[in-house]
Amino acid sequence: MPYFEMARLALKWALTKPPTTRYPFAPRQPIAGSRGQLVYTRDGCVYCTVCAKKCPTGALQVDRAQKRFILDRLRCISCACCVEICPKNSLSLSTDHGVPVASKEDAIYGGG
Repeated sequence: MPYFEMARLALKWALTKPPTTRYPFAPRQPIAGSRGQLVYTRDGCVYCTVCAKKCPTGALQVDRAQKRFILDRLRCISCACCVEICPKNSLSLSTDHGVPVASKEDAIYGGG
């Protein structure tokens, strides 16, 4: 009898739609209130380095002299510590999620 029960379950699973999505092949729908990707807007940023000091994972680097903002997306945990502390509201969290990457690439804004 266990064979027939297992065959019935396998047939049921083969004919029904899976409860999960095929991410990254099917785009994920953003959920209201979820924390997604860190968004940096250069307008108004004074490169005060407060966000980099507050970041618990060290994902942010700010260079005042060259006016560069470097974000390591693989280290960012979307905790919003930097968003809360930013005096000029240059940082925010969006509900969008980034595409998966196979290699490490920093997001570099400004400077050279």
